[in-house]
Amino acid sequence: MKTLALSSRCLRIPYRLLRCLFLIFAFYCLFLLIFSFTTGPFWLYYSLGTKNSGMVDSTGYIVLLGGSGMPGKSALMRTYYTHQLAERYPDASIIIALPGDPEDAGSSLREMKQELCIRGTDTARIRLEHEGRNTRGQCLQLKKKYPGMLHSGTLLVTAPEHMYRSIRTFRKAGFENIGGVPAFEKAIESDIHFEDDSLGGRTYVPPVGKSIQLRYQFWNHLHYEILIMREYMALAYYKLKGWI
Repeated sequence: MKTLALSSRCLRIPYRLLRCLFLIFAFYCLFLLIFSFTTGPFWLYYSLGTKNSGMVDSTGYIVLLGGSGMPGKSALMRTYYTHQLAERYPDASIIIALPGDPEDAGSSLREMKQELCIRGTDTARIRLEHEGRNTRGQCLQLKKKYPGMLHSGTLLVTAPEHMYRSIRTFRKAGFENIGGVPAFEKAIESDIHFEDDSLGGRTYVPPVGKSIQLRYQFWNHLHYEILIMREYMALAYYKLKGWI
């Protein structure tokens, strides 16, 4: 009997622990769901993209920090902003930092270079950095190969959620005059409200034509929350490693 009572007591402990963890997870998911109906996710996302970033004086280098394959949404956004900066600073060198084979014409690294050239950027201005495997690695490779960047004005181009960590990583490595331009998306200019009744269909389904919040903002904010949580975890890891 004592053995059975002991076994029962031992089983209760992990059960209570799992129950507690489940409740915490459930409340956390509920919080994220409610939070997505507010403007909070956007402003947190916006803060990651704009805090510590901005233009620098005497821009000598523009560094495109690649983060995805080509073609891809993020890669195309970053090449677009990089080309805009290349036109604004015609004397600046452009460096694409992305793992890949610089000899392979089909690699994402080469295709990002090709995209810049298609937009009109002079190919002679573009250099490729393919050895770094993360932001820290890319930073150290650039520091090693282009020591003049430490004191020259340098602009980073990367995704908004990645900008804050990138700036801090480069500053930690000794880059003195570093800024950044986050590759934010732009909202459509047109009015996208519509009258549900004019489009026909089943009348018992609630109309959503007038609700941009339900149709787009809610889902965008859920996506922002995932990006923010991932980036905060990366920031914590970089902080523990002493990289920022």
